[in-house]
Amino acid sequence: MPEPQVIAEGLAFPEGPRWHDGRLYFVDHLDGHVNVVEPDGAVRLLATLPEGASGMGWRPDGTHLVVSMHDRRLVALGEQVTEVSALGGLVGGPLNEMVVGGSGRAYVGNFGSDLTGGEPLTPTVLVRVDPDGSAVVAAEDLVFPNGVVLTPDERTLIVAESFALRLTVFDVDENGALSNRRVWASFGEAPSLDFAEIVAQGTTIPDGIALDAEGAVWVSDPVGHEVIRVAEGGRVLDRIPTGELGSYAVALGGPEGRTLYICANARLGRIEPGVDRCGRVLAVEVAVPGAGWP
Repeated sequence: MPEPQVIAEGLAFPEGPRWHDGRLYFVDHLDGHVNVVEPDGAVRLLATLPEGASGMGWRPDGTHLVVSMHDRRLVALGEQVTEVSALGGLVGGPLNEMVVGGSGRAYVGNFGSDLTGGEPLTPTVLVRVDPDGSAVVAAEDLVFPNGVVLTPDERTLIVAESFALRLTVFDVDENGALSNRRVWASFGEAPSLDFAEIVAQGTTIPDGIALDAEGAVWVSDPVGHEVIRVAEGGRVLDRIPTGELGSYAVALGGPEGRTLYICANARLGRIEPGVDRCGRVLAVEVAVPGAGWP
C-alpha cells in the first residue's frame, strides 16, 4: 500500500473529515475552524465556532450541520451560524463525532464528562436529532461514543466506544430508533474507567471510523499510531501506519471513493506547552471504496 501523503498541515487538532459534493471538509477543533480543501489544494476557512468544532454532515436539502463542542449545540452553517438543537440537557460532556444520514437524522456522541477538566470518565448516551431539531436519547450506557457510521440503507449504525475498546452496532428502525445492541468488534477489555490506565494498556483505542463497500470498517487509533481496516468480529485486514502522529479520524472519498483521508496529531486533545501545531490531514489510496453515511 502506498505511503500516506500530506494534504494539509500546521493544524492544531484536525478532526471530523467528510467528503461531500466533490470536496474534502474537516474541522480543526481546538481552533474551532471548519475548513474545506479546494480543488487546487488550498485550505479555505468556512466558519469559526468559538466553543470548538467536531463532527459534521449534510441534510438532503444541503444544510451543513456541525457540532459545536463545549456549548453542546448542533448548528447549521450558512451566511451565519444558526442553532439547530441544544443538547446540553441530554449529555454530560462536550459533544464530539456525528453522522447525518439521508433521512436528515443526526446521531451525536459526547465525552460523558469534562475529561480535559479533570472529571472522571463516565458512561453516557448517544443522541438522535431529528430533522425538526428535536433531540432524544438514542442509546444509553456508552463509554465515550465517538466515530459513528450508518450503512447505505440506514438500517444499521456502528459507533466506536473509544474507552470500552470496541465497536458497537445497533439495528435502526424506520423512525430512527436503535435496538438489538451488540458488539461488532472488540479490541480487548478496558482495565477500568480510568483514562490513563486505558491508554497505558497499549491496545487499539477506536476513535473515528469509516465504512467501506465490503462492510469493513477503517478505524483510527490515536495511541497505536495507525489506521486499521477491520472485519466484523475484529479480524484486522489492513494496517496503515501514521508515523509519529496518532490517527484520530478517517473518511473515505475522492473521485472514485477510494481515497482514505486521515486526521493525525501528536497531542491528546488539548493545546500543550512546547507542542507545535503538528496536526496533519493525510490521504492514501485504498482498494475498496467507501459506502454508507460517514
